[in-house]
Amino acid sequence: MTIEITEGDITRLAVDAIVNAANTRLLGGGGVDGAIHRAAGPGLLAECRTLGGCPTGEARMTRAHDLPAKHVIHTVGPVWQGGGAGEAELLASCYCESLTLAEAAGCRSIAFPAISTGVYGYPVDQAATIAVAEVTRWREHHDLPDRIVLCCFSPDSAAQHRHALAALRAM
Repeated sequence: MTIEITEGDITRLAVDAIVNAANTRLLGGGGVDGAIHRAAGPGLLAECRTLGGCPTGEARMTRAHDLPAKHVIHTVGPVWQGGGAGEAELLASCYCESLTLAEAAGCRSIAFPAISTGVYGYPVDQAATIAVAEVTRWREHHDLPDRIVLCCFSPDSAAQHRHALAALRAM
């Protein structure tokens, strides 16, 4: 089983599932959410409309439509409010819930964006630490997915995730 950190466009990854950093309505938006909806085509929006939304910290799965992945797992990360409003627990839940759906669908590979670090304002260093800790913990107790990719859009985000992974492995 591997954990990879890459910099790039998550919509181009040929993995079993990509994770969408969605909003609670699941009807598209800005950032990675908008990019995924644009790349997947109108079928994704139509399928998302049937789901009735998604609460923060939870996840929902759809087909990937025109994306190279097979599935899109939509998860709603927390909006940063300073760290005292349960943000860390909600962000950790996004990773766990997404991995649970991927495992149930038999996905061997999954790619995550840096959830909540865009317009939701979560500090990238703290979000990276949570992401790396959650996927590492999952990997220790589950067989699937056996390839986990943390796909960062910016060089800074990728560097923060690499630092978090190195720090965890050094423990």
